[in-house]
Amino acid sequence: MARLEFIAPTRRRSPRRGILLIVVQILAVLAALLHGYIFVLESLRFAEPKVYAGTFRVERGDLAAVQPWAFNQGWYNLFLAIGTLVGALLLPTLPDAGWALVLMGCGSMIAAAAVLVATDRRLVKAALIQGTLPISTVVASLTQI
Repeated sequence: MARLEFIAPTRRRSPRRGILLIVVQILAVLAALLHGYIFVLESLRFAEPKVYAGTFRVERGDLAAVQPWAFNQGWYNLFLAIGTLVGALLLPTLPDAGWALVLMGCGSMIAAAAVLVATDRRLVKAALIQGTLPISTVVASLTQI
């Protein structure tokens, strides 16, 4: 079975691969920032009508039941964001740890977006917002194999 390896920092890299690594880092940071923002909406601002009704389409009568779930989901998104952000920062100096964190974080974000759209087709826009940056990060990561 063939083994895929990411470029270690001690190996010579072409300038193009170095630039593409920076692209991966930027995309990963943007995915992390987006999920940090989602944390803010779900855990800190969910009780605001603009957020629960406008963004998440929750009826006021359901707010008390849904808010604890949203609070928990927000923290989940924050933890994914932190892992992805730390991974992006580690890529140049500790590539094995950096790749593990970036790919695990972005992979989880992609999976969550897929579950979102599989659950309710009306949420395609939300899934695209949630999943586009992580998918772009993983695709750009393929340049580093």
